[in-house]
Amino acid sequence: MGGSRQLSLQSHTITPKELSHALGKNVPTKISTAPRVIPLCAAWFLPNDPEGRTGRKVFEEKRIPSARFFDLDAVKDHESPYPHMLPSAEDFAKAMQDIGIRKDDEVVVYDTQELGIFSAPRVAWTLKVFGHPSVHILNNFRLWVQKGYPTDSGPVEAVVEEPSHYPTPSLDRSKVVDFSEMRDIARDHNKEGSEGIQVLDARSKGRWAGTDPEPRPGLSSGHMPGSISLPVSELLDPDTGAFLPGKELRRLFASKGVDPERPIISSCGTGVTAAVIDAALGKAGYGMPEARRLYDGSWTEWAQRVSEADGLIRKGA
Repeated sequence: MGGSRQLSLQSHTITPKELSHALGKNVPTKISTAPRVIPLCAAWFLPNDPEGRTGRKVFEEKRIPSARFFDLDAVKDHESPYPHMLPSAEDFAKAMQDIGIRKDDEVVVYDTQELGIFSAPRVAWTLKVFGHPSVHILNNFRLWVQKGYPTDSGPVEAVVEEPSHYPTPSLDRSKVVDFSEMRDIARDHNKEGSEGIQVLDARSKGRWAGTDPEPRPGLSSGHMPGSISLPVSELLDPDTGAFLPGKELRRLFASKGVDPERPIISSCGTGVTAAVIDAALGKAGYGMPEARRLYDGSWTEWAQRVSEADGLIRKGA
């Protein structure tokens, strides 16, 4: 049973063809309790999207058949002042129950046709840090549609026949960086004896350099001491919005001066596209998987808790 469903999904990042094959081999029935392959839509748009699009809306308009919807704006720490901090383990388990995913399901997270790779890596990373055993990212839904694979539509409520049982997991804190540790890393930058941790920033070059404003009103742009600008757009094919091939990603990381032998922390605006960097590192086989982490609060937390005056916000190249 377990062997057959693993046939096509060996990699963390999979193609539309591989997902189609896996779904064809794994047609669920109402009475079956066997592990399933579940597409999970992570569609999300910025709050100020000029076309007023929302993840829920595009999911209802076009989705992979049998897909479930993960709402990034709902499954988060609602007590935090920052937009997308990880939820509690209890809230994560409740969200998985509500969308009918079981712990032994093989989950394939995917993005919107409109944006390409964007928020799916954050949802996949969330599942992984809460210990879901089998998580993949589709590369990507735009190609799924272009290649003529089937799609479905309809209300989000129609896709879950009944809630699942999902046990409350434990958070793998070794994959997450909090503010106090991030501040210590920034203060230690270039000091003798420091660990040489690399911080990769997925925001645009202008926001990183402090020449363009942040989308959040009143928030300073700029970057952490020693961080490397790695705009998420450079990781993706400009036409398909899919990840570049591994060889091209490795060449890009090397050109940015990223040392695969040193620890890496990914950051961005709110913790969403930082996960795109993390997934691209994985796809490229670049760096040590056990030494890759993500700064959950990212720039939105950072720029509200430090200042230029204390030397922790830098401007310029």
